[in-house]
Amino acid sequence: MDTQGKELSQDALAQLAAVIESRKAAHGGDPQSSYVARLLDKGPDAFLKKIGEEATEVVMAAKDLDHGGDPAKLVGEVADLWFHCLIALAHYDLHPQDVIAELRRREGTSGIEEKALRKAVLREAQER
Repeated sequence: MDTQGKELSQDALAQLAAVIESRKAAHGGDPQSSYVARLLDKGPDAFLKKIGEEATEVVMAAKDLDHGGDPAKLVGEVADLWFHCLIALAHYDLHPQDVIAELRRREGTSGIEEKALRKAVLREAQER
């Protein structure tokens, strides 16, 4: 993806995050008229349950692709998952840029090495 495409992707996530932020009760979000405000009002159990449901639907759509399923279904389910993850980030006063920064931090790092490092850090913390 070129630089312009990356900027557009980040802009789209930032714009969606701003809309979600505006749905918080502190910004006048109304649970009676906004799905996002309703999930935020119900608390973490509500949006975390949705994240679990959407993750399962992503898995099912991906598995269906192995048997002639529609790629658009997978894209739609991933969009739903990302959307609900953005709600979780907003609840915890985090932003898509925080996730992008973490992905950039990991860039060029072997996934195998990164996982081994996380395990080593966890072991060290447990030994203290």
